[in-house]
Amino acid sequence: MIISWSKARKVRLKPCHLPISRSSPRTDLAVEARELALREGQIRGVEEEREEHEGVVITRVRVSSQVAARRLGKRKGTYITIEAPGMRRRDFDLEDRLTRILADELKRLLPERAETALVIGLGNEHVTADALGPMVVNRLFVTRHLFTYMPEVLGGGEGYRSIAALAPGVLGLTGIETSEVVLGVVERVRPDVVVAVDALAARSLERLHRTIQLSDVGIQPGAGVGNQRKSIDKETLGVPVIAIGVPTVVDAATIASDAIELVFRELGRQVPGNAANRLLDQLTGPEKWQLVREVLEPVEQNLVVAPKEVDEFMENVAYLIAKSMNVALHPAMTLEDADLVTH
Repeated sequence: MIISWSKARKVRLKPCHLPISRSSPRTDLAVEARELALREGQIRGVEEEREEHEGVVITRVRVSSQVAARRLGKRKGTYITIEAPGMRRRDFDLEDRLTRILADELKRLLPERAETALVIGLGNEHVTADALGPMVVNRLFVTRHLFTYMPEVLGGGEGYRSIAALAPGVLGLTGIETSEVVLGVVERVRPDVVVAVDALAARSLERLHRTIQLSDVGIQPGAGVGNQRKSIDKETLGVPVIAIGVPTVVDAATIASDAIELVFRELGRQVPGNAANRLLDQLTGPEKWQLVREVLEPVEQNLVVAPKEVDEFMENVAYLIAKSMNVALHPAMTLEDADLVTH
């Protein structure tokens, strides 16, 4: 398709094909992938449940067929999205509610009789928007060494799991694939479950800094920003892998595409039936995004962008996730206990 903006300039737009992850705005969120896929029609093999608790919306997406997995660009499994607009500002009452909700959802995903767990903090601790994993690991109440050397601290261990944690760094700093590091530790530690924590990319600006996603399908580091590394999942590690992530970045093509959409929507309101709107209305949402991306990428302007308040937000959300994990991984731990041991 050729879109002519003027006689002097033409932009070639490639046809839009599924899966969503290849030709549509980058996103790690299953709920966004489903929204994008639904524009192409209904999807068999995908179930969605929504519930709300005092301003916190929980969406559960279950992908049960390979056809649906290809359509969404997501693996078969369960994806739980927790959304709360108030996450963007410090609200202690909301944080308590989110801690309870996240802990409860994580408990449901944990395998039965899982006595040991390995928490992996993915990401680059030197890049704020990518440092969620290491920041969470630094705040966890780890106990594996206590079971070995100081069992009296845990009162005999009743109600506590053996928890180990590791932030393996990134390939560019270590020269080692993250999946290789994790596999080596798993073979040595032999956990019953691995919990991987990572920063994610979102399609929508509205979901930045207000969303937490959990899944039981593992994780592929860097997928949301087009830098895919080897997967960390049950197939590669031999044990169940639960992923926890928060969208902290969005790409410039998405921001530009959303801005253009708003401009043309206002133009259509003020000048109904104008030629520019008639031209743009011929394109689907993914095609508009792809057009913007193809304009930006040749001049290296399709940046990955984080909000300006990312530093404060990362501190707050890392504490929230670590506290929730401490409660979920240690059955005997209360929220009050977690306040004392979450660093």
